[in-house]
Amino acid sequence: MPKVPLWVFIVLAIVYFTSVRVDVMDIDASQYAEIAREMMESGSYLQVYDKGVDYLDKPPFLFWVSALSMKVFGVNNFGYKFPSILFALWSLFATYRLARILYGENAGRMAALILGCCQGMFLWTNDIRTDTILMAWTITAIWLIKEWDVSGKIKYLLLGSGAIAFGMMTKGPVALMVPVFCLATDWALKREWRKFLKPEYLLCLAVIGILLVPMSIGLYQQFDQQPNKVIDGQTGVSGLKFFYWTQSFGRLTGENVWSNNAPFRFLFENMLWAFLPWILLFVAALILNIVGLFRQGFKLSEGQEWLTTGGFILAYVALGSSRYQLPHYIFIAFPLCAIMVAKLLKDFFEGKYGRFFSAMKVVQVLLGGLILIAALLTFVHVFEGSGWVYVAWAASVLVWLFVLLNHRVKGKILLGSAAAIIGANVILTNHFYYELLEYQAGSQLAEVINERKIPSAEIKSYKPEDALECMHFYVQHHVKLEYTTELLDTTQYVITAANGLGDLDKSGIKYDVLHKDGYFKVSELTPDFVNPQTRRNVLKDIYLLKLR
Repeated sequence: MPKVPLWVFIVLAIVYFTSVRVDVMDIDASQYAEIAREMMESGSYLQVYDKGVDYLDKPPFLFWVSALSMKVFGVNNFGYKFPSILFALWSLFATYRLARILYGENAGRMAALILGCCQGMFLWTNDIRTDTILMAWTITAIWLIKEWDVSGKIKYLLLGSGAIAFGMMTKGPVALMVPVFCLATDWALKREWRKFLKPEYLLCLAVIGILLVPMSIGLYQQFDQQPNKVIDGQTGVSGLKFFYWTQSFGRLTGENVWSNNAPFRFLFENMLWAFLPWILLFVAALILNIVGLFRQGFKLSEGQEWLTTGGFILAYVALGSSRYQLPHYIFIAFPLCAIMVAKLLKDFFEGKYGRFFSAMKVVQVLLGGLILIAALLTFVHVFEGSGWVYVAWAASVLVWLFVLLNHRVKGKILLGSAAAIIGANVILTNHFYYELLEYQAGSQLAEVINERKIPSAEIKSYKPEDALECMHFYVQHHVKLEYTTELLDTTQYVITAANGLGDLDKSGIKYDVLHKDGYFKVSELTPDFVNPQTRRNVLKDIYLLKLR
């Protein structure tokens, strides 16, 4: 069985940190960045505001750490992304420690590499949201509580409880439910009923409750204590109820108004790309584990575990039953998936499933080749690349071939797939995403505003036809949106689109065009945009004007 060298994780960390070259993406990531900037500026850490308006959606932990980071590193990409990248790396360590308990040192390193090299991790170190930190806290809690389960040392239970609390401060009760799903399934299938009722759990609840007090006080003061506030068109909104019930469980009961009617298969369909290049190995591991449990009469034997498989299944059922789903919701379970794949690879390397192993080695080689070809197309067909991109791609292919063809390299199915996905994402992060963000209206306007040293307080927007979320972050000011041309008379600078330009002409307002550019919603790619020949047809013009 191969032992993954530590330098591979150093390379992985470097690739993650290159994402700071890429601007934050609209809408969610840039909104969170602006909230954190406002928090840093105002010093209001318990009561959260978005452009001066009460914010009631995500818990505040991402905003806290991002605000503190920006205090140190400044209001920029690095300042916002740094904490989340650190948490991404920490999740690899926690996954390694849990897998090491379950299957040994080498399996632990394989699990960490599998998680670190899935496509979703590369994406979410570019497009920073709450789920990266949530995943880190959740797998940390599962690892630490499993340490307590094995060693009996109470410190691990208390630390695991702290991780649950911080996970809840990141994205709500799901950070508690997933560890419960994992451990309860494992104990039930092992018939370890005594573990369900232990006095130590009172300490666990006490730690969670104490750590949640500051956030709860902020919620109570901002919302419950002021029932006359209008939140999403409603009064009497309870911040405590929203965070501890409506935001999570309300998506099952219908109390949460958000709904996109995503089908139960939605999250799995998105795993097909997000868990590349390991998705086929994961499906195989999942099926083998389920079939094996049926054959054993739903009872585990010595040395087996269902913490990972059971935790994934129950988490998927809960998340997939929600009335509102987004692709990244399943990321919380990716560490469990990585450990399942590591266990399957461990079985392969120990001589099990011989013919199946041979077939999967071929499949993974083909998958790695397709991934590198897809990376090639991003700078040959989508965004024309400069010389360094061709060199980087050629080097990636050479490394991949070296791993596959060198007889001294063990575990080619693992290291070959990792080499392919890392090489591809060097190009995706430093070329594709970088070029893509050139079409994001907010960041491009902010660059012009900052270069020309235009006072951001003198700018307003009128019918911009784009959220412009990241612009507020980069100009470090909330650019006010006006709804009538009459309120633009005292404004020196205006951001608008074609319809707004027509209104200004009808109103007789004179202006000079300082900047005009074509933009696109970069988080919603379409074939017409990806194709350079039809791209201009789907771009919308946005203008920066100076009123006379």
